[in-house]
This record gives sequence, C-alpha cells and structure tokens, in this order.
Amino acid sequence: MCGRMAITLPHDAMAQMFEAAPGNDLPEVPNYNVCPTDPVHVVTSDGGARRLRPMRWGLLPAWYKAPNGGPLLINARAETIAEKPAFRAAAKERRALIPASGFYEWTKDAEGVRYPWYITRADGAPMAFAAVWQDWSRDGETLTTCAVVTTSANTSMGRIHNRMPVILEPDDWPLWLGEAGHGAARLMVAAHEELLRFHRVDRAVNSNRARGPDLIEPVEV
Repeated sequence: MCGRMAITLPHDAMAQMFEAAPGNDLPEVPNYNVCPTDPVHVVTSDGGARRLRPMRWGLLPAWYKAPNGGPLLINARAETIAEKPAFRAAAKERRALIPASGFYEWTKDAEGVRYPWYITRADGAPMAFAAVWQDWSRDGETLTTCAVVTTSANTSMGRIHNRMPVILEPDDWPLWLGEAGHGAARLMVAAHEELLRFHRVDRAVNSNRARGPDLIEPVEV
C-alpha cells in the first residue's frame, strides 16, 4: 500500500521534469507528510499535452453520494484494477503520474507499536507513481480525485510491507499516460531490487498533523 508520501520538488522543477504545463493552484511544497484526502500533484496527458494539476488523494467513484460515502480509495491494486468498478474505466481512460520525493511505510513490534520507514530512490531522483483519476460531482460540488496504483512488493521492500506503489521510469511515462499506444498493463510490476533505499524515521510522522523536514531524517534502529 501507499498511505503517506513526501514531495519536496519546487513546482517549476516538477513541470520541467514531466514537460507539463503547471496549474496555478498547485499544492504548497515542500510537504513532508502528504496524507490521504490531501491535494497532491498529478500529471495528466490529453492528446500528448501534459498538465501538472492538483487532485484530491482518494478516488471517488461516480456513485458515491458524498466524499465520505464509501471506503477511502487511496490505492488501486494492479491485480484487480481492470475489473473493479471503481477503477475499471479510469484504468483504461484516465491514467496519470504522481510525483513524490519518497513515501512512508510502517512495521510493528510484538507489542503492536508502529515504526515508520521512509523510502526513496537509491539514486536520489524523484519518483513517479502510476495513478488513475476520476472527476466526481454531486449537489453542486465537484472534485477531481486520484489513487496510487500498487503491486506486490519486491523482496527488499517486502521486509517492510507486502505492497508497494508502481514506480515508473521516464521511458515508460508516455505508455502509461496513453501517449504511446496500448500495453500499459505490463508496467504494473514491482520495481527492481536495487531501485529503493529505506531508513527508519521518528515516530512523530505517525501523526497526520506532523510537519517539517525532520520527519524524513534517519533515526537509529
């Protein structure tokens, strides 16, 4: 799963990285504790023209009568995304990328205490998560929403959690965004073993109200 992330890239760097036109209402950066239902930065493509846009993290299917009208869909499982009614159409027609500097996962000890880990690319580059998106409207309220696509973890990530976000390389962005024909399903696989590095961070990040760069600093295990 992917339930928390950090984004530290300036807006102009994100726009340049994805060759996307930035919106003027993007979420503030840096944000070291992006939580579900927060706005996130999302890259979409329409006819090859890419946009960097804000979206609510937590996809809302059209049949939800309110934003809290059903389960919070922050992740879409790669194994079932083409079949689940909430994601099926988006997987075909509305794929996107979510830039992130890193993401968090948790392990538990024998007493059930949760210990957070911060995961980044080993080469220090930003990540691009595979995502899907959906417009939702009800009673005059309109939201543009998204979910991160996840898959079974590779061996190294599996020591922390059994799921991980699908992380796409630049050469694969056009295919995922629908700019390079069909076959995007083959991209929904775990990253290679050497892609990621991870370190324990302070339990302060367990609170969704925590803020600041100290959240990603290593602590002794």
